[in-house]
Amino acid sequence: MAAKEKTEKKVTGKGKLKEDRFLILHNDDYHTFDYVIDALVDVCGHELNQAIQCTMLVHYKGQCDVKKGSFTYLSPMRKALTDRELKATID
Repeated sequence: MAAKEKTEKKVTGKGKLKEDRFLILHNDDYHTFDYVIDALVDVCGHELNQAIQCTMLVHYKGQCDVKKGSFTYLSPMRKALTDRELKATID
């Protein structure tokens, strides 16, 4: 698997492949730390400390993978974050 590929493949109990994806939150210059922290707690179910750490990573690194799972699991969270005008993608 290439180093840049951000999906992990797992074999489930019946031998089927399951691909895990990442919900990526991207940095912007418009929202406050508190706004982003609250969004991560509300939408992604993060604990306060985890939300703070993710927000700091987004600020300093430009992005952070905030949740891992299937596309169907992550898609409503991405929509909820974008509805709050945050930039989020699924890779």
